[in-house]
Amino acid sequence: MRTAGWTWACGVFLAAGAALAPVNAQELSERATKTFMSYAWQLTPEAFTKPDGTTIQIDKKKQNEVLVPLEVARKVIRAGRLSAHAQVCELAQDQSDNHKSLMQRHVQSKKWTPQQLVYINQLHLTTVMLLTGRIKLVEKKGDKQVVVEEEKREAQTCSDEQRQKVKELIASYVKAGPAAGSNTASSKAADAQPATAAPTRK
Repeated sequence: MRTAGWTWACGVFLAAGAALAPVNAQELSERATKTFMSYAWQLTPEAFTKPDGTTIQIDKKKQNEVLVPLEVARKVIRAGRLSAHAQVCELAQDQSDNHKSLMQRHVQSKKWTPQQLVYINQLHLTTVMLLTGRIKLVEKKGDKQVVVEEEKREAQTCSDEQRQKVKELIASYVKAGPAAGSNTASSKAADAQPATAAPTRK
């Protein structure tokens, strides 16, 4: 596998190293949203084991049955953007609260299959990794693939003002969602994060 010669820098969204641009910047275009969705799909595992030991199988040949609508994906990416900011600002608890609130909303809506919930979780995680420089593109036989960047990268900075702004935005997001711990199943789903790995080529 040959490195494409450049690291993904979130050009469709925010430049890596500038992850703390205005959090409420304009919405992603349809093309950019689909790009994020595609990368998340590549990193979605074929099997995901929940905290209770139950394994969810995902048929990677049935992408259309697992992906969520564009507007839903935008909301997930928006939440992922907040989580990325929290990570850069070293706000671990706020990042966790933000992720749990996102997952509780989607579990309690009862709109999605278990496979789609895994994908929503993965889209959030992929967004965080994209914006914090944890993902890069590699090229194999002319096809760009997404892989997790294992090398340590230069730490991004966060001012006190930015940190406070992120805390306020996450607090507002969490407050607008389901009460924390209001549903045992959703709490367990929120605690789970699917493992990420380079996609398997069929």
